Amino acid sequence: MPGVRDKVAIIGMGCTRFAEHWDKSVNDLIVEACYEAFEDANMEPREIQAAWWSTARSGELGRSLAYPLKLNFIPVTRVENRCASGHNAFIDACYAVACGAFDVVLVCGAEKLKDTGLPIPGDSNPTDLYTSRVDPRFMPVTSFAQLALRYFHYYGIPVDEGRRILAKIAVKNHYNGSLNPKAQFQRKITLEEALNAPIVAWPLGLYDCCGVSDGAAAAIIVRADLAKKYRDDYVLVKGVGMSTGFYHGQVQDDWSLTHIEENFRAARMAYAEAGITNPRKELDLAIVHDCFTIHELVIYEDFGFSPRGKAKEDVDAGAFELKGELPVNTDGGLKSFGHPVGASGLRMMYEVYKQLQGKAGPRQVNIRNQLGLTHTCGGTPIDSQTAAVVILGLR
Repeated sequence: MPGVRDKVAIIGMGCTRFAEHWDKSVNDLIVEACYEAFEDANMEPREIQAAWWSTARSGELGRSLAYPLKLNFIPVTRVENRCASGHNAFIDACYAVACGAFDVVLVCGAEKLKDTGLPIPGDSNPTDLYTSRVDPRFMPVTSFAQLALRYFHYYGIPVDEGRRILAKIAVKNHYNGSLNPKAQFQRKITLEEALNAPIVAWPLGLYDCCGVSDGAAAAIIVRADLAKKYRDDYVLVKGVGMSTGFYHGQVQDDWSLTHIEENFRAARMAYAEAGITNPRKELDLAIVHDCFTIHELVIYEDFGFSPRGKAKEDVDAGAFELKGELPVNTDGGLKSFGHPVGASGLRMMYEVYKQLQGKAGPRQVNIRNQLGLTHTCGGTPIDSQTAAVVILGLR
């Protein structure tokens, strides 16, 4: 199947600080992120031919993006796929450029969750059309708590030991966030703080859960053969993948709840397109959807970074720390950078874009193979999800 490998390039990106922006509107955040991207690409907004707009709750229709940027009657497509919205919008934009429909497009994601009263990322309006209404509703944190307990039981890990492993992931991501001026939480935490934090949903404590944030991020993408006109250090799209579940946890009686099938399949699609056969060795970094620490642990295995049931050993060995064999969530991840749902996917690409260009400051990792992975996942392990992966690289 034809893909987008080396057909599309990112020539500019922007990202606000993720935080509690009580003094800014979503329009302010959109303008801040997009104009950083325009300046980064050394181009004017009037050059944009089409745009994709990612938001879960911060604006209806394409006009929500067109208004603050004064886009001049160009096509603007709004994309909503919960936490995977940003990746979904980016992938759709890449296909539009790769097929020749447009040469220069904008992708922007933004969210103002602190003003909505939304208690946690991914929570839903109970009036939404959603399911048959005879099945149970699962909050994200309770669903991921069940994933943790099932994973510990299946692999024979005592719950206290499992909580220690998850706490190490939280400590890692908070350390990385402490090096990032755009992260929501810039304070290092200790293992003891993580383990002794209030329980949110057993066995997950406060530091196992990401925060609710306001923020925006944007990317400008062009046909790869046009990229050099704008800059020498452009970044290419090497592979994309997206997979959507079908409530399989409720219709399959042999479902294990020890991994996320949608993550596994999306990663394999992206690896195939990018020509990656050994992701642990070939990727320079990965920015993944650590909405809860157990999700990051399971992702290590779903993405082929660790063998099934062996991620615990890699966490103890520091394999995914900033100076480890494969650094994961170098910008702090959702845990520390924050999670304005529609913006998170593009924020992840912003980090890989800067890392590949050697512009990540104190978080800079060793770029050996010139490849980085980004991933988001919308939904919960109980009621199925949409997972999306984008792999970026240099020439």
